Amino acid sequence: MTKQQKLLTLNLFLLTFVLGTSEFVIVGLLTEVSNGLNIAISTAGALVSAFAIAFAIAFAIGTPILTAVFSRFSKYPLMLALIAVFIAGNMLTAISGSYGLLLVSRVITAVVTGVLIALAMAVASEAVPSEKRGAVISIIFTGFTIASVIGVPLGTYLGQWGGWHMTFWFTALLGIGSFIASSATIPRGLKGTRSSLKNQIGLLTNSRIIIAFFIPAFSIAATYTVYTYLTPLLQEVLFVPDRYIGLIFLLYGVVSIFSTLIGGKLAARNGIGKLWYVFLIQAAILASLYVSSSSLVTGLISISFIALVVYVMSSTMQLYFIDLADKYFPSAKDLASSLAPVSVNVGIALGSALGGWVTTNMELIDVSWVGAIAAVAASLLTFISYRLDRKAVSGYKAVSN
Repeated sequence: MTKQQKLLTLNLFLLTFVLGTSEFVIVGLLTEVSNGLNIAISTAGALVSAFAIAFAIAFAIGTPILTAVFSRFSKYPLMLALIAVFIAGNMLTAISGSYGLLLVSRVITAVVTGVLIALAMAVASEAVPSEKRGAVISIIFTGFTIASVIGVPLGTYLGQWGGWHMTFWFTALLGIGSFIASSATIPRGLKGTRSSLKNQIGLLTNSRIIIAFFIPAFSIAATYTVYTYLTPLLQEVLFVPDRYIGLIFLLYGVVSIFSTLIGGKLAARNGIGKLWYVFLIQAAILASLYVSSSSLVTGLISISFIALVVYVMSSTMQLYFIDLADKYFPSAKDLASSLAPVSVNVGIALGSALGGWVTTNMELIDVSWVGAIAAVAASLLTFISYRLDRKAVSGYKAVSN
């Protein structure tokens, strides 16, 4: 790749890091938000669901329209405008003194985050050589992983030290840095493929796309059933002192880096054919936490393995969506490139909602086996999708012969 393409890749990586930090940091601050606003921990956890639901709705309704309208125009001014709104949304969160205002500010941030991710993936797909596409997309997704490694633990420490409001001043500052970097690296004349609203809607209603969409959704839901409530799990089940919570989030993030790297390797080796095994392993790991939580050491080992498999499917599913679009709706690749992160946020909403239901109606540790059930669902959908791929290939060969 050229130097400009490498700088663009680095910037998009940093952008997803900033977006991921803003989205995920609330997980490490549930106790602080709960105490600060005098609300139940499950109500604070609903902020995670609200962000993810707003993200998903923004895509489901807004992205087809936005893609159809703006696909012929330069992405440069649009991305800068959305980053500016993202910064304003984080500032609004930082000054929130009530649950209602906090919820509104998180929804605003979620909507622009969703569209920014779609545009970032589209820019990457259009600006780099096709043979580098998988590697570049894997690098961009790593930004979310690094957000878990650096952004979330740092934000958690800031929130515990200076109050949770300070954390969102921090994410607003990160947004300003991303705005400056984006203004210098995003190609000014980069335009998408012309496409109609009909093609965008057609992609979203295709049965193969719908099945594929819920694969990462159920896998991430499985993890977030546990991860959303990881802070109270550490405090109330494993009895970890508060001063070590940020460190455990840091270690979780470090382990999840290897998840992304494994995912990149898997994507290059018929990833979709292997993912259904991966999800069964994920289910076993999540279920193991129910037993291993009786000991601090074994409980932390289970949590580490949860981190190790969380992003294994990312690169494979990103490319799978684009490949399906190439086959059924070639003019809707911009939208297809955004479906993996949309599906992830649907999974976050589902997982945090499941976790909230468990914490309200069952024992806190029951989030482990409930998450395992979601992972089994992801495995089943992957197996169905893979079999349909094999059937389609067999049918094509029969027609050719």
